[in-house]
Amino acid sequence: MDKTNQGELNNQEIKSILASQDVGEHLFPKALDAANVGVVITDNRLPDNPIIYCNSAFQKLSGYSRAEIMGRNCRFLQREDRNQEERHRIAEAIREGKHLVTEIRNYNKDGMLFYNELYLSPVKNETGVVTHFIGIQNDVTRRRQVELDLQFQRQEAEERLEQRTLALRESEEYMQSIVQTIRESLVVLDKDYNVLSVNNFFLNTFKVTINETKGFNLYELGNGQWNIPHLRRLMEEILPSNNPVLNYEVDHEFPHIGRKLMLLNAHRVELEGEYKDRILLAIEDITERRSIEQRKDDFLTIASHELRTPLTTIQGYTQILSRSLPAGSPERVRSLVGKLSGAVDRLNQLLSELLDMSKIQSGYIQLHKDRVPFDELVAGVAESMQTASPGHNIILEGSSDADVYADESHLVQVISNLIGNAIKYAPDEQRIEIRISRVGDFVKLSVKDYGLGISPADQKHIFERFFRVDKIQKDFPGMGIGLYICEQVIKNHGGTLWVESDLGKGSIFSFTLPVYAEGKEAGHE
Repeated sequence: MDKTNQGELNNQEIKSILASQDVGEHLFPKALDAANVGVVITDNRLPDNPIIYCNSAFQKLSGYSRAEIMGRNCRFLQREDRNQEERHRIAEAIREGKHLVTEIRNYNKDGMLFYNELYLSPVKNETGVVTHFIGIQNDVTRRRQVELDLQFQRQEAEERLEQRTLALRESEEYMQSIVQTIRESLVVLDKDYNVLSVNNFFLNTFKVTINETKGFNLYELGNGQWNIPHLRRLMEEILPSNNPVLNYEVDHEFPHIGRKLMLLNAHRVELEGEYKDRILLAIEDITERRSIEQRKDDFLTIASHELRTPLTTIQGYTQILSRSLPAGSPERVRSLVGKLSGAVDRLNQLLSELLDMSKIQSGYIQLHKDRVPFDELVAGVAESMQTASPGHNIILEGSSDADVYADESHLVQVISNLIGNAIKYAPDEQRIEIRISRVGDFVKLSVKDYGLGISPADQKHIFERFFRVDKIQKDFPGMGIGLYICEQVIKNHGGTLWVESDLGKGSIFSFTLPVYAEGKEAGHE
């Protein structure tokens, strides 16, 4: 049986199950979770064909959790690699409701490339309309790599042998030059985590000699500062699978240098022959940097609190002044008082965001959760924003007919921020689209504008605090903490917030939240 027939047979079997079992039933998800291939189901009736189901194998394949997958279009796995011919073939198959078997380059959550063998099959209702698509996904990276290697060997066997021989002679010298010149502590380990060499920066940082490090096991160095159970698991279980250890923090009282906060990154070095199975460990002292960040956070927290009291007083006097204006006051005076009131409100909002950010950073954000009707909440916020922005046409579509377990005030803050940004960054486009949908046991909200758009490079940092896109900073001033707060609030609700955007064409900010489950009580998860 060839691949195409096999893929169609699998899909026919799944369709048969779909016909007799509702997706929400226990049997079907359990059966698919037992499969060793990734399976996703998308809803073709909803805009952008969002994912409404994924099994455990797909989560493992992609590296994303179920909460991060639900509601997204499958193209998010291609990241910036958008010019693949396979993407057009998939789009055509979806548009025409056809079966498709193809291979496409995908990237997991850590950015690692893998080749995905995709079996795509439509599911039609009794009238022949495509309602869903089923995608069966296999990681064929190893097979693909073998094919490429064999092809390369057949075409350039002699040249490859000569280049490899030269590379073997130069690899150790090249690596040693990097190790010695970079201004960061670097350690080269063998496969048993014994120290082969260290650079001078490591010796100077930790106040040790080469005789105290070379030949020793990593976990025996100093006073055992690297002998940490979780770090050992990362080094001995995660690293051998070709996944790097990234940004692991070690807070320790080191010999000779005192208490320091160190940031570790480890990578396997893929060499051949005598130098195979090497591990490169980079150690960065971030003690001072973290201290500066903490002082900055402390300053913002203190400043926000200290400014709140006089601002409240100013706000009170402004309100009294506004109410005390005589009926015949000049229009200019009324205008100035109105502008003063607006400026005070904006300053008050800014301080509130700074305080929210401070609470998030310190881990003291408090969410008072209760059962909230999602559609009603979104409609109320959209109506309020429409009243405040009569120059824009805010269109609300779709429904979820579901409740969520959420802190209503924080959820209103998130939705208001997303709609406010859509208005702010699309000043020349009047149309703002808001869509509500139900994706599995999640609700999804998308806010679409037709404004400036965001480049792929900036999208990677858009949810970082204080990040501002350079090109819009001049025309649209701000502190860059609104989206950071939104993402943290959604994350603390068990959901995911993301953005899809093209420069000059606008942006779509979407988030998902788990549907309310019976048995939850306010204040408890």
